[in-house]
Amino acid sequence: MTLRVTDLAISRGGALLVEGLSFALAAGQAMAIRGPNGIGKTTLLRSLAGLQPPVRGAIDGAADRIAYAGHADGIKGTLTASENLQFWAGVFGTFDIDMALAAFRLEHLADRPAGELSAGQKRRLGLARLLVTGRPVWLLDEPTVSLDIEAVGWFAEAVTAHLAEGGSALIATHVELGLETETLDLAPFRARAPVEDMFL
Repeated sequence: MTLRVTDLAISRGGALLVEGLSFALAAGQAMAIRGPNGIGKTTLLRSLAGLQPPVRGAIDGAADRIAYAGHADGIKGTLTASENLQFWAGVFGTFDIDMALAAFRLEHLADRPAGELSAGQKRRLGLARLLVTGRPVWLLDEPTVSLDIEAVGWFAEAVTAHLAEGGSALIATHVELGLETETLDLAPFRARAPVEDMFL
């Protein structure tokens, strides 16, 4: 298994959201996180990525094997598209950005400042960062926001190629991605509200 979660409980703002959550993500597997808004999909991904501690439970999977793509695209507007990717490639110790540009059809935008890109182009550039991390476990929070149908297809192709190489992906999304995924439904793990004592 590339990632194993056991009896996890997570909270946001001091309020318990999910408890008793256990699952495993294997190499070559994609899993879609489902559940109503506010149940804790983003909080779960942030906890798995090491950005906030869980309330309890165990997360087994080395943090240096995880690449996280959240709501922010993680790009600097004054740098060109290629300079942004070169920066992230340097951070992760990789060097080839051509594959990432090609996967998200950004070659013709390589020399354009990221701040001049459309919302969809910025999102594609943010997702292209995943391809220069060299990390096998992708944690993705609503990755297709701002993408048109064609770009969603490019994203699906990139994930499919990643899985074929032994990578894995955990994806919070409300969109049908055209991928074969297992489903992780958080609804059964919603934390129960504390019972108030009527006599206090």
